Amino acid sequence: MGGFVSPHGPGARKPGTPQIDYAALFAATPSPCLVLDPDMMIVDVNRAYLHATGRTAEDLIGRHIFAAFPDNPDDPRASGVKNLRASLHRVLAYREPDTMVLQKYDIPLADHPGVFEERWWSPINAPVLAPDGTVSWIIHRVEDVTEFVRSCSPQPPALRRSVVREEMMEAELYARAQELQRLNEELRRAHARERQVALALQEAMLCCPDLDLHPEIAVRYLPAVGTLNVCGDWYDVVDLPDGCFAVAVGDVVGQGLAAATVMGMLRSALSGAIRAVNEPGPALEVLGLYAGSLDGALATTAVQAVIDTARCRITYSSAGHLPPVLLHPDGSCELLDQATDPPLGARLDHVTHSQADLPYTAGDTLVLYTDGLVERRGEDIDAGLARLTGAVARSGRLGPDCLADDLLARLNISSGACDDVALLIARL
Repeated sequence: MGGFVSPHGPGARKPGTPQIDYAALFAATPSPCLVLDPDMMIVDVNRAYLHATGRTAEDLIGRHIFAAFPDNPDDPRASGVKNLRASLHRVLAYREPDTMVLQKYDIPLADHPGVFEERWWSPINAPVLAPDGTVSWIIHRVEDVTEFVRSCSPQPPALRRSVVREEMMEAELYARAQELQRLNEELRRAHARERQVALALQEAMLCCPDLDLHPEIAVRYLPAVGTLNVCGDWYDVVDLPDGCFAVAVGDVVGQGLAAATVMGMLRSALSGAIRAVNEPGPALEVLGLYAGSLDGALATTAVQAVIDTARCRITYSSAGHLPPVLLHPDGSCELLDQATDPPLGARLDHVTHSQADLPYTAGDTLVLYTDGLVERRGEDIDAGLARLTGAVARSGRLGPDCLADDLLARLNISSGACDDVALLIARL
């Protein structure tokens, strides 16, 4: 099973712990397992699977799974190939484990070609992901529950009645499994439709035409696990007159579609405001007035900076948001924390938003982010900021795109995180 290694990758082992032979561990696993490549070819098989199917490794490795285990042509109810193929395709599409309902999937006898043996299986298919997130392998694990299914039948004295009852129970069990399979398929199709809607919504809400004109700016957007791929965090890039441009990130309280809807309205409002006033303080002031009339916008945080490329100056303002980081070519960092007001809608009275400005030098890097990047439960925020500035300083020589990916890796951020993350990095 070349290339199938520890899921934690090299270097994950703690010093002093023994090296684990994952090939031996797989071979000894008591549950029957196959390893498939994305083309559904069998690339490895463990001893338990060989024992369960009466095959040898030479019988299976290098063969397509459905060539090795076709449907029983004499069983009009046979649907094992169709159901298993659908499950494997879901694993490839969604890159998530897929648990199947109880399957009646007869297998051909190894020493009697064309003769099938009745079998009942409880399968699960799980992806093994490559570093780039694609599926490298699929682990097909099954439990042979044939004897259990047969043992569930009552054993009355009369043999004929026993056989009839056994057949009736088997038929009922199979019918219920198929009905559950049908309901699962309906749920999966509904989930797929919702996911497509969510992806379209995300793309529309985060549409940022001016970003294409700035190759020196990188953005990342990672919704929390279980949020349909949309969230209340946002980023924005807006070109302004006289060689200026504005960058912003914001964070609406909550997750999912409700927060994303509010996010879309606030992001659009701030984008329009900065185009009208050209300064971040007045733009956030306008946004605060709008947020006061919008359900779900209370306690939203945002930060915006205007970069004047002709004068080499940054003007910024924050509404309760964590401070941007400015990295200098010598590796030193400073937090832009001199113009911070309360979150949007937190004040009952209208108050002018503060703003501050400072010079920058060519090669400086500006990092804007939302709290999911740095906050950890039970930890002071200063520890998170120190971790972020340390990571930025260590990787600051990287280009914006590589730096964004490196920061997410160093700070242990993934698409399965507990909080949303928006990240914007601009090389000035």
